Order: sequence, then C-alpha cells, then structure tokens
Amino acid sequence: QVQLVESGGGLVQPGGSLRLSCATSGNNIRFSLMAWYRQAPGQQRDLVASLIHGGETKYADSVKGRFTISGDVSRKTLYLQMNSLKAKDTAVYYCSGVRAWPITTYWGQGTQVTVSS
Repeated sequence: QVQLVESGGGLVQPGGSLRLSCATSGNNIRFSLMAWYRQAPGQQRDLVASLIHGGETKYADSVKGRFTISGDVSRKTLYLQMNSLKAKDTAVYYCSGVRAWPITTYWGQGTQVTVSS
C-alpha cells in the first residue's frame, strides 16, 4: 500500500512564501507522475503543478512564475515552493502520485494553506 503525507502548510501573509513537502511510504509501486492539486472551499479540486518522471514540469496559468515544483518521481518525493502568495491561493493542497498501469492515482490527506493579513 502507498501513503502520501503532505507537510508545510500554514498561515502566511499576502506576498509571503511557503514550501510544501510530500513524502511517500510503500516501495512496491512506481509512479510515472506526481502532482500538486488544491481545493478551495466550495470549489473543485484543481491541478496546480505536475512533475513527470524525467523532470518535465507543468504549471497552471494562475501560479506560473510564482510556484516551483520539484522532487524525484522515482523516489516518490515532491515539493512545492510557493512565493508571492495571494489570498486566492488559500486552499487545501494535495499531493498525488500516478501509477501508469493499472492506472491508479494515490492521494495524500491534504495540508491547509491560508493566505491572509
């Protein structure tokens, strides 16, 4: 079984920074991709950034230039450096890992990020 655990969330003022981390237990499953999602109250869960095995990264337009995803998909570790945070970034942030076959997405329990003065 695979468990993903996020950490690093908290309360930060607008313009501040936070670094989220995701650690994975369970070595018998390989991920082909890992990603960060976020979900604000009453909203759907949205993709924030992804990291593909091999190093390619993708970002939602709303975070480009402010957030940086990093990690090692083969080691199932993931990070999200969030700079210039805005109130609209407030959400629960989830780490996910995707196994290619059978196609399976694994989720962490989420970590709350609140941007407020």
